[in-house]
Amino acid sequence: MPDDARRPGISVLVTGAGGPAAIAVIKSLRADPSVRLIAADMDCWAAGLYLVPAADRVLVPAGAAPGFARDLLARCAELRADVVIPTVDAELLPLAAARPAFARAGVALMLPPERALSLTLDKLALARACAGAVRVPRTEPLDERLDPGSWTYPVIVKPRTGSGSRGITAIVSADEMKAALTTAPIETGPSGGYLVQEFLPGEEYSIDVLADADGRVVAGVPRVRARVDSGVSVAGRTLHDPELERIGATVATAVGITFIANVQVRRDHDGCPALLEVNPRPPGSLSLTVASGVDMPRLALDAMRGCPLPVHAEFCEKAMVRFLDERFLDLSEITGVAA
Repeated sequence: MPDDARRPGISVLVTGAGGPAAIAVIKSLRADPSVRLIAADMDCWAAGLYLVPAADRVLVPAGAAPGFARDLLARCAELRADVVIPTVDAELLPLAAARPAFARAGVALMLPPERALSLTLDKLALARACAGAVRVPRTEPLDERLDPGSWTYPVIVKPRTGSGSRGITAIVSADEMKAALTTAPIETGPSGGYLVQEFLPGEEYSIDVLADADGRVVAGVPRVRARVDSGVSVAGRTLHDPELERIGATVATAVGITFIANVQVRRDHDGCPALLEVNPRPPGSLSLTVASGVDMPRLALDAMRGCPLPVHAEFCEKAMVRFLDERFLDLSEITGVAA
């Protein structure tokens, strides 16, 4: 009898259904007949909603909205969801704070521990936590203690929190840095404000990492983003690189990652890969990693079900090109979700 047939049925709600990360998770898990999928998003036009049956589509507030976690828990109760897989950064901390309430309701969250979230969602804290474990670019807060004359330019200024390229600028001289210091946003908390980071000119890699519920790393799959359109990878490939795989595993262990995360690195002037950031959730190009032989969503869900994971999950090198596709619907399907 196939393994899937022996598994008890489970209902999994995936958030951020309009994004590529959620769609990759949904495509992976719908191959498991024991999984009932529920797609959630704040927008009734989110494409991933229409990869599941109409009864399993749900609208939820934005992750940053007051009461998001409470409203999502109510939706889980209505739809009898057993597991939530969040794919949106803004949802992670609210869900972590509400973890006890979800646990009391019998709903498991595919989230790393709070320590891992606090380190990975604050780029300065991440750099400090991983210094000495892997190559970390020089990183300092952008505040009055910073000495513009001590840096080699250009440098990168970016928010301590947030994802993608939002808010990132290049500073090309000490004079420009002095001007930036006079206009820099005031820190509003332990992870507020901006940081300054050494510029890394080399190739960038994303390393998808899978760890079990205890944080034991099972796989690290490096990817190259060959073509990017509006911040989304539209072509790429996986590659065997023992150094990158080791960096991904070392960083995940240092910060305490569980389940699925994405470690981003870039090579410095000497060609050495250095840590940029960590996304403690499924990444947007996870489908390429799945196609390369490591089905991270299914393995992570197995870990949540208490199933042992392999000691190591191997992958093959694979290339991907991504294109637009359409799904045609009766208008009533859209209005039915919005109702």
